[in-house]
Amino acid sequence: MDLEDIGVFMDRDGTVSKEIGYVNHPARYELLPRTALAIKKLNQYDIKAILATNQAGVARGYFEEDMITKVHNKLENLLAAEDAYLDEIYYCHHHPDVGEGKFNKDCNCRKPKPGMLLQGTKKLGIDLEKSYMIGDKISDVEMAHEVEAQGILVLTGYGRGNYENDRDQWATEPDYIAEDLYDAIEWILMDVGVEEDNE
Repeated sequence: MDLEDIGVFMDRDGTVSKEIGYVNHPARYELLPRTALAIKKLNQYDIKAILATNQAGVARGYFEEDMITKVHNKLENLLAAEDAYLDEIYYCHHHPDVGEGKFNKDCNCRKPKPGMLLQGTKKLGIDLEKSYMIGDKISDVEMAHEVEAQGILVLTGYGRGNYENDRDQWATEPDYIAEDLYDAIEWILMDVGVEEDNE
């Protein structure tokens, strides 16, 4: 089965890693349980694993842009220690209402706009209609639906509160609601027709 044109885009804070607010130092960055195992499953089936994260802390002046790179280096090292990897990392450091110069921008890459997903199609040859976006906010689902991808809400991070308190106001519904990233990726593998042995 050819799965190489499928992309699984993942939000960072609250989905891949613990939600602690703005991450202003790599020492504060921690993966959520089962994250590396979940991403390793995608790697095993040659499904593209891509990070797509808003990082407006730069625009807000909380840290310099190179801090994002340092945190992502730690992320990649943590994954590599468990034989997992990301195919690509995209981030938006803009904000439409705050910041100065190039950071103060109403861009197409800030979620829920789909710019980061569109970058994946250009660089990795992904078919967005076969692809998925996983996140802990309904804006992640909205982003997916903008390009006819499937949107999955995880109940980690802000997800459970978003689901229990705000779902009456959602403009769209998730295609699946998962306990965590691992659960989401297991559902994706089932959805694309990969049969897995129960672990």
